[in-house]
Amino acid sequence: MLMAHPAVLRNLIEQYETLRILQAQNGDTAAQQRMDDIAYTLCVATGTQDIDAALIAGRHQLPGARPQDDSLVGG
Repeated sequence: MLMAHPAVLRNLIEQYETLRILQAQNGDTAAQQRMDDIAYTLCVATGTQDIDAALIAGRHQLPGARPQDDSLVGG
């Protein structure tokens, strides 16, 4: 499987998280559409089928990620 460059993953994750905050605060449809686009891209880049799994997989592929660290899993 091809793997996305860590800089690309970091950028996508940061964009998604920023847009999630904006969408939650404003209910902006443009932010929601961009979030959906980034979620799709993250899923493709990480070989996953949902955004939660994509975020976890993407973070684990970043430099410095600890394979045993489960702090990325939301509660």
